Amino acid sequence: MSTDTPQKSNALIWGIIFLVGAIMLVWSMTTSRTGQVWITPEQQAFTADAEGKYSATDSPAPGDIKWTTYNVVPDSELTQEAIDSGSATLSWSRTIGLWLSAIFTLFILSFLVGDNPAYKFAEAMVVGTSAGYVMVIGLWDVFVPLLWGKLMPGFVQMAFLPGMDASGGTQWLYIVPAILIVMLLFQLMPAGGWISRWPIAFFIGITAGYRMIGYVEADLVAQIRAGIVPLWITGESGFEFWPTFNAILLTVATFSAMVYFFFSIEHKGLVGKTARLGIWFLMITFGASFGYTVMGRIALLAARLEFLFGEWLHFIPTS
Repeated sequence: MSTDTPQKSNALIWGIIFLVGAIMLVWSMTTSRTGQVWITPEQQAFTADAEGKYSATDSPAPGDIKWTTYNVVPDSELTQEAIDSGSATLSWSRTIGLWLSAIFTLFILSFLVGDNPAYKFAEAMVVGTSAGYVMVIGLWDVFVPLLWGKLMPGFVQMAFLPGMDASGGTQWLYIVPAILIVMLLFQLMPAGGWISRWPIAFFIGITAGYRMIGYVEADLVAQIRAGIVPLWITGESGFEFWPTFNAILLTVATFSAMVYFFFSIEHKGLVGKTARLGIWFLMITFGASFGYTVMGRIALLAARLEFLFGEWLHFIPTS
């Protein structure tokens, strides 16, 4: 029997499923508001008092700050009367965005069938847009205000950030990170790669030292402090059983797990039994951590399915 026969059968089955799904989607679109986002406009206004302070107002006057926000109309509140009167309008931009979100979600979920061009396209789009978004955020939240704004505060305030405080004047110390950034760009040149190694080494060293301090304080010291607990706990009503039990369990688990990783002594006798007990505590901890991770992933999947069947297909009423 040829090995291509199961692949052709799977492709035929999935092709039929996708065709039936497309037919149902087209039918749902023609008979309901599937994939549509309806909005209602809401006017917002701020007025200034005698001291020049702005506050919200329901009756704007000339010279006040005014703008319009648009709220999504839930399915339960969207009526034909609201559509006919014009109070609810179809938002084409949000509808297109909704369809793109749904299509890319299906593209990613198509990896369950196997690696395919749709999944690769969606993966490339996610990576590309994420890189572009991070670059823009880094430019306007870090480079412009924290570097360029320190070297040329007056120009940056006038051209880009009117609300920036430029009273401190030029801070020439920031010329050092500017030089390191320029040196880092030599990585893009064929003959200047060695120049970029200096800022890279500087950044890696600073980051490693900074992270090490954070890990020592947040993980090592905090865990040691949390593991040093009294084994006999009393309260206002006297002896408290469950807090004492938890403290003893924590101490036994910590000690037995540490004994398991102590390889200078052969694991025999009492040491071996303690080490085996530590293995039990380690496996329980790893299992709980894995289960917690799986629960988080299942919650993400449930959220995407709720989006597909609720906001997109409107099979689940939205409130």
